[in-house]
Amino acid sequence: MNKFEQLGLNEQLLKAINDMGFETPSEVQEKAIPVLLANETDMVALAQTGTGKTAAFGFPMIQKIDVNSRTTQGLILSPTRELCLQIANELKLYSKHIPSLNVAAIYGGASISEQARQVKRGAQIVVATPGRMKDMISRRMVDISKIEYCVLDEADEMLNMGFYEDISEILSHTPKEKNTWLFSATMPKEVARIAKKFMKEPQEITVGTKNSAAENVQHEYYVVGGRDRYLALKRLADTNPDIFSVVFCRTKRDTQKVAERLIEDGYNAGALHGDLSQNQRDIVMKAFRAKQIQMLVATDVAARGIDVDDITHVINYQLPDEIETYTHRSGRTGRAGKSGISMVIITKSELRKIHSIERIIQQKFETKKIPTADEICEIQLYHLASKIKNTEVNQEVENYLPAVNDVLEGIDREELIKKMVSVEFGRFVEYYKKAGDINVSANGSPQDFSSEGKVRYFINVGSRDGYDWMVLKDFLREQLQLGKDDIFKVDVKESFSFFNTNAEHSEAVLQMFSEFKMDGRFINVEISKNTRGGGGSRRKGGGGNKRGKNKGFGEKRFGKKGGKGNFSGGGKRRSRKKF
Repeated sequence: MNKFEQLGLNEQLLKAINDMGFETPSEVQEKAIPVLLANETDMVALAQTGTGKTAAFGFPMIQKIDVNSRTTQGLILSPTRELCLQIANELKLYSKHIPSLNVAAIYGGASISEQARQVKRGAQIVVATPGRMKDMISRRMVDISKIEYCVLDEADEMLNMGFYEDISEILSHTPKEKNTWLFSATMPKEVARIAKKFMKEPQEITVGTKNSAAENVQHEYYVVGGRDRYLALKRLADTNPDIFSVVFCRTKRDTQKVAERLIEDGYNAGALHGDLSQNQRDIVMKAFRAKQIQMLVATDVAARGIDVDDITHVINYQLPDEIETYTHRSGRTGRAGKSGISMVIITKSELRKIHSIERIIQQKFETKKIPTADEICEIQLYHLASKIKNTEVNQEVENYLPAVNDVLEGIDREELIKKMVSVEFGRFVEYYKKAGDINVSANGSPQDFSSEGKVRYFINVGSRDGYDWMVLKDFLREQLQLGKDDIFKVDVKESFSFFNTNAEHSEAVLQMFSEFKMDGRFINVEISKNTRGGGGSRRKGGGGNKRGKNKGFGEKRFGKKGGKGNFSGGGKRRSRKKF
């Protein structure tokens, strides 16, 4: 039995839910939907981004609308064009089996007269941005004097963007006897002020702890000099070859500048900010959803419309002006039950902000170092070897093999592998040959990341095998019978990973994985030369593999593709395609 059936939804909505493949409601849906269906009440719902809030208010509103009337009965206000369109499209999917229900999206950057025509044709639900809605009301293009349901979605963000006066003006044109549902990730005083002024004895539901962050997001910070911020960003990207990320900047100017520099340096990057036309924004978001863009550089305002479940990393190139905004940023990753990583690049003067954020999100940050040149080159080398191993052979190559074999005659297997890898890997080594350590401690000197008493390991499983940092950590803890703090600094790549333990556990780790098989495949764990985290330079042939050294890049070292799911991003690394 589909669990949505227990919430009181009608047959038409349940059919749409089944079509979309939804089986289990999220916590906010489970708490909000029955209350909103059964009562005529105001509601304040506090839930993080990515928890299914649109369905939480969308399903009850659709079910309560009188489809036989062409009057506008539901109004949903959202902070950005992207989010406005996203909500409208989702409501259309939910109501696909209710042909008489019409939804209109009203937002800036598009024809106001065409939007007015859509409303007049009988839109029972209007989804709008505050600025455009206020404009249309003043021009008498829309009538909201008879609405029965009003939703303020992402209320904290709308108020952060300065929409308080606009919202007050809009709500003054609505009837007093209506239900107002306020959905917000955080509850700053401005949101409480709205609730007090426009709502009557609202029911309150909270998913998780107020202002807290998702538990499946790992929070990290890196301290560098102010001039090295961009170099740090590049190194973090190079350490995660399959990164699929949103990079946050404070201003539109910085957003455009960073995106342009990334593109010039050969990364799959794009910019998303308020100075782009609607068509430009649509092109960028389409490319991002298709994973043609791996690093989307965005402002906080523009990112409100991003609804992509597979984002692996959020990178705070600069911390937001309002500390509460960090919760919105980190909520871009770790969605739909997956885990994610939120990275913060800071200077020593910003360390106090980290402690402020920890108090708000009620989670601790992990101090990490920007990987060294050697560590990055090692990770890229493994990535390249894995990429070669997993590439499907184009059968048309057969026709050219005799000539190729003539050219390569006399080169033995090991030498051929070295040359083949060097073709693409050589430029990486050349770039990082003279790269120094850019980490800085709180007092401005190079950071002391003491490795005493800690051991770092390489393991030949990664996201391709269905692991993310949480799953791998749980797997290792289960196999080794260790506590949750005994496995740390877990870094998962596409086909391999790194993790740390204290030195006292080293013998047990190597013994456990000396001849360890899973689904017929050997899982190799070997000691890394570097124990400091964020990668590691493996010792040749050393560690826990007692079956001998594997020369080259054979199957035992990198393993067969196994497991389910892919937690990593996509797209080809270092492509020169621009957007």
